[in-house]
Amino acid sequence: MLVRLADWCYRKRRLVVALWIAALVGTFAVANAFGGEFRQNYLQSGSESKEALDILKKKFPQKSGDTIQIVVHSDAGVTSPAAKARAESLFSGVVAAEHVVGVSSPFSEQGARQISRDGKTAYADVDLDKRDNEFTAAEAKRLVRPILNAGDATMRVEVSGAVAKLSQTPEFGSEGIGLIAAVIILLATFGSVVAMGLPLMTALFGLGIAVALGELLNRVVPVPDWAPSIMSMIGIGVGIDYALFIVTRYRSGLAEGQEPRHAVLTSIATAGRAVMFAGSTVVISLLGMLLMNQPFTPGLAFSAVLVVLVVMAASVTLLPATLGFAGRNIERLHVPFVSKKALAYDKSFWYRWSRFIQRRPWPAAVASLGVLLALSAPFLGIRYGFPDAKNDPPQFTTRQAEDLLVTGFGPGFSAPMLLTVQGKTGDALVASADAVGEKLRAVSGVAFVSPAVANAAGDTALLQLVATTSPQDKVTEDLVDSLREETIPAATSGTGLKIAVGGVVPIYLDTTRGVSSRLPMFIGGVVLLSFLLLMMVFRSILVPLKAAVMNLLSITAALGVMALAANGGPVGDLIGIPDALPVPIFMPMIMFAILFGLSMDYEVFLLSRIKEEYDRTGDNGLAVADGLAKTARVITAAAAIMITVFLAFVPSNDILIKLFGIGLASAIFVDATVVRMVLVPATMELLGNRNWWLPGWLDRVLPRIQVEGHEISAEQLDLRDAIVGQRTSSALRTESTAD
Repeated sequence: MLVRLADWCYRKRRLVVALWIAALVGTFAVANAFGGEFRQNYLQSGSESKEALDILKKKFPQKSGDTIQIVVHSDAGVTSPAAKARAESLFSGVVAAEHVVGVSSPFSEQGARQISRDGKTAYADVDLDKRDNEFTAAEAKRLVRPILNAGDATMRVEVSGAVAKLSQTPEFGSEGIGLIAAVIILLATFGSVVAMGLPLMTALFGLGIAVALGELLNRVVPVPDWAPSIMSMIGIGVGIDYALFIVTRYRSGLAEGQEPRHAVLTSIATAGRAVMFAGSTVVISLLGMLLMNQPFTPGLAFSAVLVVLVVMAASVTLLPATLGFAGRNIERLHVPFVSKKALAYDKSFWYRWSRFIQRRPWPAAVASLGVLLALSAPFLGIRYGFPDAKNDPPQFTTRQAEDLLVTGFGPGFSAPMLLTVQGKTGDALVASADAVGEKLRAVSGVAFVSPAVANAAGDTALLQLVATTSPQDKVTEDLVDSLREETIPAATSGTGLKIAVGGVVPIYLDTTRGVSSRLPMFIGGVVLLSFLLLMMVFRSILVPLKAAVMNLLSITAALGVMALAANGGPVGDLIGIPDALPVPIFMPMIMFAILFGLSMDYEVFLLSRIKEEYDRTGDNGLAVADGLAKTARVITAAAAIMITVFLAFVPSNDILIKLFGIGLASAIFVDATVVRMVLVPATMELLGNRNWWLPGWLDRVLPRIQVEGHEISAEQLDLRDAIVGQRTSSALRTESTAD
């Protein structure tokens, strides 16, 4: 069926290209008209922090939205007549701004605590009518930029909060850097501008349509605002890689004397089938994130799956059509510094390398395993949490505001905990809540507890608690636990009060624990399903088991590199992380989903060629060596492209994208070098024919999936021409009869 589709696309290439252009233009038009906004929701279902936020939404609607803080600083003192007048004018103007429902001025009767002890710094809490995940970047900029413009040399004005950070959305351009690097690598690989352009075009069509469809997906499920960056990483890398494998096989067919159509069908029957299977494993791995039961994972998973599916479709439809236009001219516009004459595989460096590994399998296996374990070691000390404003670039207003607040008020003021109190009504509720607050003030680690404030109905009170330590500090997390498990139960015993602890730190803590509790099920499910698929493909138990173990090793090695970078120091300095920061728990989850699928890509491409050689010769050693020699060049080129695409995101100002970039690039580098080029052939050489052992009873009941495919023979091509000719003649006769 895949070959028939490719043949139709080759023969109807003008129509196919026109349809893809129409799809690209059409999806962008529809997305512009009906696309939704990005939304992220990290609340753990059933958690106490979510309960507190739900109560706030219902009982304190003015507090249910997000809050930003306007921080003013004057060396002459914020209470000096000139500074105070300017600040009050600024605050009164903000009250009228869109999405603002209230401003708590430091100069009001209740605002004395909002002025630092030295009198040089003050802040105003600005209550908004919606959460930060409901703001668009444009809305955030319209709110924050006029505030910042009010500052000058005599009075600094900065803004803290998630909405303020959103207003400084990093400039785009990482995708362009990745594409330029991909062009250079493709030119060095193919030596032809035409051959280089085909994978690039396939990836761009696939990514463009997927991004447009992702805009429509925003209307169905919440999609994080950083999802497009993940889509770009995957789309460019995978799209170019898949097309690269097919184009390489097509050029090999031409070099063997095949006609262009014959070469196209053979490339789809072999490399195209491997692409479809490899893409399917990526999709399965990404959909595994749905097992995490997190509100942000469906949008992220579906966005990533969209881009993989579209580039897969482009690889087996658009690419055969454009290869039809290129024909033998695929070698045109040759790059001078690249040799036109391709070496036979048995004369290449990789042929010699494969024989080297074959002669020394034990040292190669032990050395490569040692490298992987050494790289994985830092992952054991990873610290989970969420980066905050102090990890923002120094030029961001959120970082400037954080520094002023820490200096003036202490490290905990940037993320107060919100305690909802219920169980009584009216004055009795307020009095009981204040009594609890008095007890909380005596707790070690608590810097401040606000007086209780009741809602209009008088059935819910709110306390704000500020820790003495920063939101990222492990001690702050311990404080949340002690409040929930010991202090609050003891303070409310016999009072009938029910208190829920919410706020930034409790939300992050609950999310971290919720994700970590489901990670084993997620990883186990993805690994098991991939194991079963590979077992059906390669008719083996050891090959898929080895693939799963090696994929896990390469992923943990990448997580180790990411953890090392997150710890700051020399490695962190290289990518712009000078100080240690916690890693969000969802990053290992997302990286596993992406990397397990991408690692399986290279495994499938390598093993399918080894299996093809083994089926042809029956000699395991020869099959492993020749399979490696024939695929190593294209695998390393594909990996180089993906590595450069991922590294292009490392300069991003967004700390999460920066960590994703270094982690994914490290994983692909390790996987394509240490694992695929050393550990896989070494272990397969050591296992010998046991690689392909499968119990007879299992072979009979296990469904078969054909991935490695086979070359289209001249006889098959003639038969296909005859069938097409008969169908054309039949259609003409039908038209003639109708006339």
